[in-house]
Amino acid sequence: MRNPILATLALAACVGAAAASAATQKDDEMLKLASASGCIACHGVEAGRPGPGGMAPVGPAWLDVSKKYKGQKDALANLTRTVMQGSSPYQSHWKGQVSGLAMPPNAVAISEVDARKLVGWILALQK
Repeated sequence: MRNPILATLALAACVGAAAASAATQKDDEMLKLASASGCIACHGVEAGRPGPGGMAPVGPAWLDVSKKYKGQKDALANLTRTVMQGSSPYQSHWKGQVSGLAMPPNAVAISEVDARKLVGWILALQK
């Protein structure tokens, strides 16, 4: 007779490996979308990536975005709108942390559906 504890542990290991594989596949898919849409020119996943000439990075790291907007009810809709329409240089949320003054509108570079997917992925990032 088989040991039910070992069978449960084996099943848990398989489920965990499948979940990790799915997460890696999603990460790869979103990074490919971000690269194709030009997002990588100003943003990275982790903080510490210098901008041009050693200045502060142009845009905030996505882990910082995720942390800043965690739990905010309208974050997905608001950030998707910012991606599509751009942001105002007079209302910078990242003043002193990045060298860019505003996010340009990106409606020509990414569809709203893809922007929503990408923003959802960014908001789900964790360290």
